[in-house]
Amino acid sequence: MKQVLNGIFEAVENQRPQLLAVLIDPDKFEEKDIARFFKQIPVITTHIFVGGSTVEAGKTEACIRAIKNHSDLPVIIFPGDHSQVTSEADALLFLSLLSGRNPEYLIEQQVRSIRRLRNMDLEIIPTGYILVDGGKECAVQRVSKTAPLCQKEPEVIVDTALAGQYSGKRLIYLEAGSGAIYPVGPEIISLVKNALSVPLIVGGGIRSKEQLELAYEAGADMVVIGTAFENGNFFNS
Repeated sequence: MKQVLNGIFEAVENQRPQLLAVLIDPDKFEEKDIARFFKQIPVITTHIFVGGSTVEAGKTEACIRAIKNHSDLPVIIFPGDHSQVTSEADALLFLSLLSGRNPEYLIEQQVRSIRRLRNMDLEIIPTGYILVDGGKECAVQRVSKTAPLCQKEPEVIVDTALAGQYSGKRLIYLEAGSGAIYPVGPEIISLVKNALSVPLIVGGGIRSKEQLELAYEAGADMVVIGTAFENGNFFNS
């Protein structure tokens, strides 16, 4: 039963609630801080994403297990590679890096995950992942050896998102990259959202409540925050 994906679609169709995911990098996670972490996240948080471009073996599983002991929020794996797959989570974003042309992240990592996934009771959500230029080189660029799409060429971003939808992706994820200088622009979000009939996730470079609201107003169905929250300055902005 596709509980997580159905929940996202229902929220989008009903226009409530606005979906907010907090992204946790297992390599930066300390289990001793988990109780304090959940006291800090806002009540509007609807999902927890777990993953990173590179994660030490076993850390993703341990991180998710600790989260599940402290929260009933859906926990979704946002994997950098196949090694981060674990049955401890509720769902997995089965990512294809549509903005790049490196087969390793278009299909090869996905193939490597199958022998483990076929034996797991894990909801798998086909997701088109599109890296957009956020003003600095990010970890995804370095690891995937691919270039982001330029925000000055919105038609290319829209076409890439639609290609993902037409190829069967159930979610489209626009990502400016961890630590981006600037997030995906509202005009890009609006153009992509208006072209799609599947939910749109937006993340990267969102450091303030104002930027969060701009993303929602432009059409983002779910916004993901990570670096700003880790630095402790997001909710004071």
